[in-house]
Amino acid sequence: MARHTYETGIIGNCGFLAHINKNTNIDWLCWPRFDSTFIFGGLLDKEKGGEFSIKPEGDFTSDQYYLENTNVLVTDVTCQTGAKYRVTDFAPRFYQYQRYYKPLMLIRKVEALEGSPRVVVKCAPVSDYGETKLSVNRGSNHIQYLGGEENIRLTTNIPVSYVFDEQPFVLNEVKYLVMTYGEPLEAPLNSTAEHFLRETIQYWHVWIKHSSIAGFYQPYVIRSALALKIHQYEDTGAIIAASTTSLPEFPQSTRNWDYRYCWLRDTYYVITALNHIGHFEEMEKYFSYVTDISFGEDFRYQPLYGITGRKELTEKILDHLSGYENNQPVRIGNQAYEHIQNDIYGQVLISVLPLYTDHRFIVGERKDSAKWLDFLLSKIERTIDEKDAGIWEFRNMANIHCYSNLFQWAGACAAEKMARTIENQDLINRAVAMKERAAEHIESCYDPKRKVYTNAAGSSYLDASTLQLIMMNYLDPASERARDHLAALERELKTPNGLFYRYLHADDFGKPKTTFLVCAFWYVEALACVGRLDDAIREFENLLQYSNHLKLFSEDVDEEDGSQWGNFPQAYSHVGLMNAAYSIAMKIGKPVFL
Repeated sequence: MARHTYETGIIGNCGFLAHINKNTNIDWLCWPRFDSTFIFGGLLDKEKGGEFSIKPEGDFTSDQYYLENTNVLVTDVTCQTGAKYRVTDFAPRFYQYQRYYKPLMLIRKVEALEGSPRVVVKCAPVSDYGETKLSVNRGSNHIQYLGGEENIRLTTNIPVSYVFDEQPFVLNEVKYLVMTYGEPLEAPLNSTAEHFLRETIQYWHVWIKHSSIAGFYQPYVIRSALALKIHQYEDTGAIIAASTTSLPEFPQSTRNWDYRYCWLRDTYYVITALNHIGHFEEMEKYFSYVTDISFGEDFRYQPLYGITGRKELTEKILDHLSGYENNQPVRIGNQAYEHIQNDIYGQVLISVLPLYTDHRFIVGERKDSAKWLDFLLSKIERTIDEKDAGIWEFRNMANIHCYSNLFQWAGACAAEKMARTIENQDLINRAVAMKERAAEHIESCYDPKRKVYTNAAGSSYLDASTLQLIMMNYLDPASERARDHLAALERELKTPNGLFYRYLHADDFGKPKTTFLVCAFWYVEALACVGRLDDAIREFENLLQYSNHLKLFSEDVDEEDGSQWGNFPQAYSHVGLMNAAYSIAMKIGKPVFL
């Protein structure tokens, strides 16, 4: 059976994300926001998802790649006649008038490379997740699609009749297709599209040049950084887990989730990755998002929020969609927002620690420090003895989870450091008390016979999340206990081909059948931490094969054939790669290029 990979690349401008298939079709595009209805959703239903393709007559092959160090995607198509043409797709993003220009605009540039290719442009956007077909109005140089929340317009220098009638034509000069949501393009088409392309390329080149990328597998780290960047919704600072919904963890698993939201449990890892590449603007925007949520809550955090901080993310099943490769159900919303997940408070405390300890942040911007610390510490105090759903969001199981208490311990350590910085003895005492209480819970998960920490108190199951005991320095990486713990996890959860399961026991949906990619990168990081550098490098290099043709990684990987599954690309898989690469680079003395 052939290995399954996702045949798409992504473009975006921190306002929207689109997936472009190797066959030139836009398989996924949600407008006006990451979590809005799709305009093109062929990823989940080829009939009802609409289409926007630029295909030749007859059979063809294609090659897809990014312009180096950008989020500008190129698809070169070779027709059966031997003629060739190129489609360049991008979302405009650049700096002008002292702000970032990031319109809801997708630009496609089409140019012949060899011969006289005959192409057909098909453009049929939809609304309401494919339930509403838009009416089509024809203008002199544009087509307008009406019936959604806002008007969608396609402006082009291709004869409108050819697009309207889906009629083949010879590509004998450069053509542009500019799709806009709401506000149409009111400017000279050719020169504006070229200007936007030049400026967007320049923006991404400068962004990468201003990144500190260690000299260890730089091309993969650069691509991961670029992917992570466009998963941030700049308007609020939120960073989503993925731009897709309902791509199955494995075929017919029904584990099809909507990941177009922001999980606070991943805050620490994301902030760490951004810190490693030196992007403080993105960190500060994310801090602002988390702060807004924090002061909007009283007793507890939710595990996840909408990109504007929306709390209610009611899960619904869309029965009218066939699903990715006929994998149902298709879900929008995520019921996990109702869960209890107590590692979050520690995640937030660790993530704001740089505001107090990194002198690149202005001291005067740390307002209400004592109030803020008291606010977060009180959340840990109220929940530290409580059972929760854990990092993997078990829907019908609650335990005292090792991982949850690890992050409460780490959060209390961070709170102690911040309390010492502001010289508040009461907060210091409370933080130390919480650190000790969390450690008691963690130690209740230790199995002395197997020399390993289990996933929860009173449980015999192992869990890859406990790798973080080493990376968070709860266990001294040089200690025998850290080495024994790592070895036990390796024996049970690592596959022969270097992948890593989250856990192997049955959950609410049965036993998992695919590995979780970020866990494999955690494993690499743990190897580097305990000084097993040769092993870390070998395992890291092995994981690179599980990307698609564009160095983009999925959420899950099938251990049998290396197939990509789960939502794609998964921002946190890329975060895992970035952090693992950085850990190895620091250990082997590879320089960080600024």
